[in-house]
Amino acid sequence: MSNKRNIETEPDESRIYQIRLTGHLGCEWMDWFEGLTITLEDNGDTLLTGPVVDQAALHGLLKKVRDLGMSLVSVIRLEPGATDV
Repeated sequence: MSNKRNIETEPDESRIYQIRLTGHLGCEWMDWFEGLTITLEDNGDTLLTGPVVDQAALHGLLKKVRDLGMSLVSVIRLEPGATDV
């Protein structure tokens, strides 16, 4: 059995995601969202942006959004080096 990682399906680095929610979320929730950056948009949306280690962690974040009762608008994986979408 090999311990080699498949670079295409298991990258060493976390992926950066941007999760858009309807409504404003206070910055006090940053710890609950595992250190993601919380950006309040002028249009009333909240952006959660930051590294997510794997798909299981992403699903965990989405469950937290669901538990808050906030509407999920989009989930985008940002390209390395991208700072804005």
